[in-house]
Amino acid sequence: MDTIADFMTVIRNGCMARKSEVEVGYSRLRCEVLRVLLEEGYINNFELDNADAPRKIRIRLKFDEQGRSVIHGIVRVSKPGRRVYVKADEIRPVHQGLGVALISTTKGILTDRQARRMKVGGELIGYVY
Repeated sequence: MDTIADFMTVIRNGCMARKSEVEVGYSRLRCEVLRVLLEEGYINNFELDNADAPRKIRIRLKFDEQGRSVIHGIVRVSKPGRRVYVKADEIRPVHQGLGVALISTTKGILTDRQARRMKVGGELIGYVY
C-alpha cells in the first residue's frame, strides 16, 4: 500500500471539495512533505493531533480570494513498484518553475530548487503545482 499516494489523494480531494482542512494519519515522511508545502506556500498550516490513539495530522488547505485552491495538481511519481531516482543535474523545473518537485535526499525532503542548489539527487516523490 502506497501511503504517500493516499496522502496526496486526501489533499487533492480536499482541494477539489473546497474543504478548509483535512486529516491524515501521522508519519515522519508526511510531516516533512507538509513542512516543504508550508514553506512553499501551498498550505496554510498543519498540526499534530495527539489526542486520539492513532496520531493524526490536521492540514489547513489554502485558497485564493475567489475560493480556488492554491494547489492545482499534486502527482505521485515514484511508487513502490517503480522507484524513480534523479541526479542533481537531471532535475528539471516543474511547470516552467511555477510548481515544485518533492525529492527525498540524504539531506531530507527538498524541493527541486533546493536540491539543485545543494547539488544532491534522490528519489522523486512527486510534483505539486
